Amino acid sequence: MEYAREKHNRSIDRIADLMGLANKWVLYKWLESGRMPAILIRPFEAACGIDLVTRYIGHSANKMLIEIPTGRKVTATDLNELQSSFAGAVSLLVEFYERKNGSDEALAALTGLLEDVAWHRKNVQEHLQPGLELEVTS
Repeated sequence: MEYAREKHNRSIDRIADLMGLANKWVLYKWLESGRMPAILIRPFEAACGIDLVTRYIGHSANKMLIEIPTGRKVTATDLNELQSSFAGAVSLLVEFYERKNGSDEALAALTGLLEDVAWHRKNVQEHLQPGLELEVTS
């Protein structure tokens, strides 16, 4: 909810409204107990503008999540960012093995790197087997 307030200027009342809830107190109760109905996770994330609950659930189950490629063309900047992710992750990995500390940072960097590489893998795969063209041209 902090993200929604800072990035989208959305209050708790607005988030509850976007989720279709009668009032903000229901949302407060769920957040306090950690027992939000699963069917409302996506509306909550959409209202907040960030998918942290989905990512937490996936990562806590030792699953890797990637965004489905949209088929956009990859730029040189995208590839430079990927290379930078590789360098950063390897640097943190070397530091971990040398000093045996910083495991959280190394894990986060490696997970992010794996997700980035998996995205590019899927993008190449989609290029090799393009989906159906759904747009009608006149």
